[in-house]
Amino acid sequence: MEELKPLERLQVQDGLLINAEKWQRSHNYHRQRQNIHYQSLNQPGIVYGLGVCLIPVPQGISSQYNDGRWLQIQPGLAIDIHGNPIIVPQAIDFHVSADITEDKPRLIYLVVSYVDPDDLQRQKVAEFEPESFRIEEKTTPPNALEVELCRIVLQPGLIPLKNPQDVFYPDLNSLDLRYRPIARSRHSAVVRVAYLQPNTPEVSDHFANLCYLLKASEHLTQTIQGSGSVDRIPLHLQHIDQAVFYDLLFTTGNQPLSLDTQELTNLKSYLDAGGVLLVESPTDAIDRLDSVVDIADKFNTPLEDLRKLDRNHPMRTNPFLFAALPVINQKPIQILIAGGIVLVIGDLSEAWGIDEKLTLPRETIRTAQELGINILHFAWSRKQMTQLQKQFISPPSNTPSTPTKPNALQNVFNKLEE
Repeated sequence: MEELKPLERLQVQDGLLINAEKWQRSHNYHRQRQNIHYQSLNQPGIVYGLGVCLIPVPQGISSQYNDGRWLQIQPGLAIDIHGNPIIVPQAIDFHVSADITEDKPRLIYLVVSYVDPDDLQRQKVAEFEPESFRIEEKTTPPNALEVELCRIVLQPGLIPLKNPQDVFYPDLNSLDLRYRPIARSRHSAVVRVAYLQPNTPEVSDHFANLCYLLKASEHLTQTIQGSGSVDRIPLHLQHIDQAVFYDLLFTTGNQPLSLDTQELTNLKSYLDAGGVLLVESPTDAIDRLDSVVDIADKFNTPLEDLRKLDRNHPMRTNPFLFAALPVINQKPIQILIAGGIVLVIGDLSEAWGIDEKLTLPRETIRTAQELGINILHFAWSRKQMTQLQKQFISPPSNTPSTPTKPNALQNVFNKLEE
C-alpha cells in the first residue's frame, strides 16, 4: 500500500511573490484533487471513438512497408487510471511492425497512453503546450496507465492483417476489439476470488462457472464486481501467503477435505484475517460433509443452518433478497455457516454458467447467480470489516535511529548471564 500524504495548497496572501515553481505546484494541487476524485468514483477506459481499422499503405511510404499491416486509429477520447484525458484529435496511421519468429502465434496489443508535456524533452518551450498521447504496439498486456485499443493474434511471418468475419470470434491475424475497456463508474466492492484446485480430475467445469458468476456480478449489481481473472491455487495450502490476498476461496467436488496440521493452521489464519472458504458438496457426499463439519468443530465454530440464523442475515438480504433458497436439479439448496466457512449443500455452482445440455431455465440461472453474488458480497464485507479492526502498524522509517546511551547496569547483567 502506498504511503498516504496530505495535499499541500498554496496559501495566498497580500504581497505574495509568484514564480514558476509556486505556480506549477498550485496547478498540480488541483490536478491531484481531480485525479483523486476520478480514481475514487470511476474506472479508466474509452469514452468514445478511438476505433481501429485497416487501411491501404499511406502515400509517400516506401514500398518495402506495403505489407498489408497498416491501421488507422480514429479520433476519440479515453481516460487513464489517474483521470488524465487522452485526446486523439485526428486520425493516426499506424504500422504493425511485429515479426513473429516463433513457431506459434503471438498476441499483440495496441495501446494508447497519456503523455504529460512536462515529461517531454524540448529544445524550445512554448507558452502553452498541448497534452499529448502515445500509441504503442506491445507483446505484453497493457499496464495500469495504458488503455487497450485492439489486440491481434499474429501468425509467424509477415502475414497481412484482415478484418474479422465475425467480430465476436476473430480469426488469426484479425482485429480483435472485444477487450477494449469502457470508462464507467466504479463498483463500490471489488471481490478477489480464487479456485482451490482439486487433486483429482474435474467432472464438471466448475472453474468456468465461477468465472461466469463473477462476470454476472458486474452486470447484475452496481455494488460488486470481480477483480479480474479467477486464480487457481492448490487445495492444500502450504503457506498462508497463497491465500491471504483473496476474499473468498471456492472448492467443490465429492472428496472429503483432508488437511494436515500445518494446512489447518494456515486455513485458520486465513479465516481469522477475514477470508471466507466456500465449500460446495453434493447431498450424497457424506464423507465430504463430515470433513467440513470436523474442520468447523476444530476451529470452535460449529456450522449453523442459515434458516435458523437472523432472517436479515447479509447472505439472505444483500444485495438480493431471499426467503426460500433456490431449488436446482430438483434438489433444494442448503447453506450452513461457521464463521468464515460457508458450506453449500447442492448443485449451486452448476447453475452459475451454461450447462452442457443447455436445459437450465433462465430463471434458475439468474436465481443461482443472485445467491452466488450474495455469497461474494458476504465474503467481501467480512474481509473488509475484519481488516478495518486490525491495528495499523506504521512502516519502519528509513531515517537512521539515534544511538542510545549504553546502560552500564544492563551491561553488568548481560555479563552475569554469559
